[in-house]
Amino acid sequence: MYKFYSLLAFSLFVGTAVFAIVKPGKPSSKFYEIRIYHPMPGKYAEIVDRFRQYTTKIFEKHGMENIGYWTPTDTTNKELIYILAYPSREARDASWKAFGSDPEWKAVVAKTEANGKLVDHVDQIFMTESDISPKVKTGTKSPERTFELRTYTPAPGKLDDLLARFRDHTIKLFTKHGMTHIGYWITQEKDGGQPKLVYILAHPSEAEGKAHFDAFRKDPTWIKVKEESEKNGPLTTKVESIYMKPTDYSPIR
Repeated sequence: MYKFYSLLAFSLFVGTAVFAIVKPGKPSSKFYEIRIYHPMPGKYAEIVDRFRQYTTKIFEKHGMENIGYWTPTDTTNKELIYILAYPSREARDASWKAFGSDPEWKAVVAKTEANGKLVDHVDQIFMTESDISPKVKTGTKSPERTFELRTYTPAPGKLDDLLARFRDHTIKLFTKHGMTHIGYWITQEKDGGQPKLVYILAHPSEAEGKAHFDAFRKDPTWIKVKEESEKNGPLTTKVESIYMKPTDYSPIR
């Protein structure tokens, strides 16, 4: 009888342990936003500096969480790319309303735009955390890393299949080939269209990031996984990649 209960207890323990291992992580309830600033001609350095001196601090004042600030490694691409996090979509809207009417911010705009506007236009991407994402953590590493923003447009009806491939195979293979996972998100499309997968990886350098992906694509395990997962057609219609360097005030570096 003692052996029976010991075996039963052991079986329950093992079953619980296995369940804990395979159970998907619970994604954060935070609401995320990628904002891409396109400066007016000749105003690139000024808009980057305005964030350094003023904007990030006023964001924090209004409950916005600064996640990361980057500029493309392709210096012909004059953009500032950053991510903010909020407790919810409603909190996001309230924070931006308060920010826009803040006298401190209005004074900053008057001071920094005395010789003309700094921003031509802003692109916005709203997102929620995917259950395949690690916990999104700020912090710095030395030496400085290069980051890669990747956006996957799934084939119609293939988002779940794409996420399953990442969950079961891709993420492990990325780790195998020396890539560091920062975060994985699902977009919220304004038109109600199919969401996209957006994620950020970190590499020691752009050259090493590209070498890592070359090795990943040639990996026999990946070749087999890709072939099997795409028996009924490709899972994506478009893959976009931007290599980025963190600004000196980015919480993730």
